Amino acid sequence: MKRLFAFVLACAGMLNALAQAPQPPEIAAKGYLLLDVTSDQVLAERQPDVQADPASLTKLMTAWLVFDAIKAKKLTLEQTLPVSLRAWSERKGGGSLMFIDTPMTPKVDELLRGMIAVSGNDAAVALAEGVGGSLDNFVAMMNRQAQAWGLKNTQFKNVTGLTEAGHYSSARDLGVIATHIVRDFPEHYAAYYALRNYTYNNIKQDNRNML
Repeated sequence: MKRLFAFVLACAGMLNALAQAPQPPEIAAKGYLLLDVTSDQVLAERQPDVQADPASLTKLMTAWLVFDAIKAKKLTLEQTLPVSLRAWSERKGGGSLMFIDTPMTPKVDELLRGMIAVSGNDAAVALAEGVGGSLDNFVAMMNRQAQAWGLKNTQFKNVTGLTEAGHYSSARDLGVIATHIVRDFPEHYAAYYALRNYTYNNIKQDNRNML
């Protein structure tokens, strides 16, 4: 899936204060944003508000809503979730997979690892169904949260990031979502987003985030 823009999140302690702002890098992206989440300082940007296909960065909002459900005690990390035929059918979509199967009942923790580390679309669907009851309900939750945060250039149509008409976001809006993950759920951010690889169903996959 071709990404039309890039988003880079600079985490706390990773960037030192700059005496002089450098020229923004030239990269093959429709728009990008380099953000220090400690200070909210934008270090570099290019067309950060342009609407584009967010691809798998869609899963940032999917993850935030799952973390929020855990905080609200609507589910736990050790809770198991069924693998629906809809989740299994992601194998036919051509996207990245965790390779869950029916009648497996993976734990929420396992699904989060599969969605975040290896960008598993099947894991994202299983989590969305577990939290929202249905994909339609969960997508509605995603859009309500986007509106609550004032994300003016974001509209979700699915939970995975597969290309779909009317499914878009911007580098700035994705920066807001990522910042909320870091600040609202630091324990989950530390546990999941630093994974270098993940093995499930005897299949080992490297983290798709090269950073």
